[in-house]
Amino acid sequence: MDFSDRLDALQQRAAAAKAEVQAAAAESREQLRQRIDQTQSELNRSAAGAQQGAKKAATERRSEWAQMKADASAKTEDIKAKIDRRTRQLDAKAAASDADWAESGAADALDFAEWTAYNAQLAVLDAIDARAYADELASTART
Repeated sequence: MDFSDRLDALQQRAAAAKAEVQAAAAESREQLRQRIDQTQSELNRSAAGAQQGAKKAATERRSEWAQMKADASAKTEDIKAKIDRRTRQLDAKAAASDADWAESGAADALDFAEWTAYNAQLAVLDAIDARAYADELASTART
């Protein structure tokens, strides 16, 4: 498996997310809504793939990661519901409190992403080590 390509794709995804967030900071709420809907659609496609992978490999270790990804994507439905509710809110104090919660949730999501990146790194290093060990044993068995 070419982990380098997967890590490159992950890096590109993180850079794209950063660019999206920077662009969104200057947009109207309607533009933000469109951006959120597009991101939700992309996330749903990703989650569907993860759910298929989880079903297909239910007994394999990698299904744990696929299920974790699917579970995390379910969180976005909650976020979208909060956005809908926020649109209906009129009270400035409640809106400010809601913004505080949303910012806290975003910080938590970034913490989770960082933690996930470290876990992915550890899992890749473990896979490389396992393959090296298997190759070493195979080489020893041939001699």
